[in-house]
Amino acid sequence: MSATTPFTLLANGTSLPWADVPEWPAEEFVRLTAAELRQGGRLCAWFGVPENGSTRLVAVIAYDADNTLAVGRSQPLTGGYPALTPQQAQAHLFEREVWEQHGLVAEGHPWLKPVRRGVNGAPANGEFFRVGGSEIHEVAVGPVHAGVIEPGHFRFQCAGEEVLHLEIALGYQHRGVEDALPGGPHRATMHQLETVAGDTTTGHATAYAAVQEALAGTEAPLRAQWLRAIALELERLANHTGDLGALAGDVAFLPTASAAGKIRGDFLNLTAMLCGNRFSRGLVRPGGCTLDLDPARLEELVARLRNALAEAEQAAVWLWDAATARARFENVGVVSPAQAAEIGLVGPAARACGLVRDVRFDHPAGWHRFAQVPVAVWPGGDVLSRARVRWLEIQRSGQFLLEQLATPPEGELRTELPAAAGDTLAVALVEGWRGEICHVALTDAAGRFRRYKIVDPSFHNWTGLALALRGQAISDFPICNKSFNLSYCGFDL
Repeated sequence: MSATTPFTLLANGTSLPWADVPEWPAEEFVRLTAAELRQGGRLCAWFGVPENGSTRLVAVIAYDADNTLAVGRSQPLTGGYPALTPQQAQAHLFEREVWEQHGLVAEGHPWLKPVRRGVNGAPANGEFFRVGGSEIHEVAVGPVHAGVIEPGHFRFQCAGEEVLHLEIALGYQHRGVEDALPGGPHRATMHQLETVAGDTTTGHATAYAAVQEALAGTEAPLRAQWLRAIALELERLANHTGDLGALAGDVAFLPTASAAGKIRGDFLNLTAMLCGNRFSRGLVRPGGCTLDLDPARLEELVARLRNALAEAEQAAVWLWDAATARARFENVGVVSPAQAAEIGLVGPAARACGLVRDVRFDHPAGWHRFAQVPVAVWPGGDVLSRARVRWLEIQRSGQFLLEQLATPPEGELRTELPAAAGDTLAVALVEGWRGEICHVALTDAAGRFRRYKIVDPSFHNWTGLALALRGQAISDFPICNKSFNLSYCGFDL
């Protein structure tokens, strides 16, 4: 529990001096981190910070039940350290990433291989896990796919039609986003953060703005916090609606598939009404927002929102009433609550396993300190549960928007930020539509970025897709994949 942790506590969207972050020898740091995770903590970020030819490890832990975060660090090290992964599976990708970026070997890691890149930035052809047996066959899918989607490679180990194991290899869209941020903020930094994952512009932009505001020791005006919350929920509505339609399309249920595509566009157009861009680019900036919502446009937005929500409800009713569609979703791609907790699932994927895990509820910041959206949970862990959670969130986000748009706060839209504090660490969590977005910034003595760490929710959740396929027919892969609908570029950075 957070009350007894040796780590330093802080709230979401706040900062603390780098010197106040406790440090230990690497072995002790790993032991303490594992102990905190066993006692209910959750790993938000684990990354390296270069320092005079060596590297420090940094951990950000969330205590969801206590609504607080904690940070700790290792002493500078080179070579290797005892792996955290054998004790806590949720660390496995983080430790692979640290090895890839800094050369620190997680000794005892069961599957240490590149996460994103090899020589010259190209994805490395790492060894794939193989299942032995004369009747076992291997199926390779991607990175080029039949649909207009992002690139990723999926390697299946199968016995007949049954998937025994799925390994996912990504990195084909690695752009070096984190490498471009140290020394900043630059003129391009805001635009780079808005495009970490294009369909989550509001989420990542809000996290970045919160980090900048924490480093400056100030807050955005209430009017701007309200506008950010509106944009976040519109982003959630558009993407969840699109996902329900895509799931319907994957099982050839065309009424919902056809309607949801149009309704998704309606929600995106509401964001365009808000700021002139369907993905909200240009709206959120450190210190507030750039564009306001005048009374006439607000009234029109509410009317169009009501219409879109009514159409979304009809499209969902068609889907839930279709026994043939439900039969393709039920008991397919099951992830148990224990598995979800063990690997650190976040967002709708976690809530569909019965876990009450939502940044808006667990670590409220910004406008969500004053107005919250009820957490949508469904217990089954299958494709149906992930679809149901999306539908619940469409309903609850819609109601939240109608309530907030009825009582807009007055006030300024943006405040000038003081200079960022030097040698300071700031952490911001935002509940994007896929789940928890984590941004961590560390400044140098001049207040410039020394290290900037981004954890997209997909970084936590790709392992969930791999587990969901175990024991399934390989023909179930498309609907399992779509039920998670994870970001390739958000993972690849």
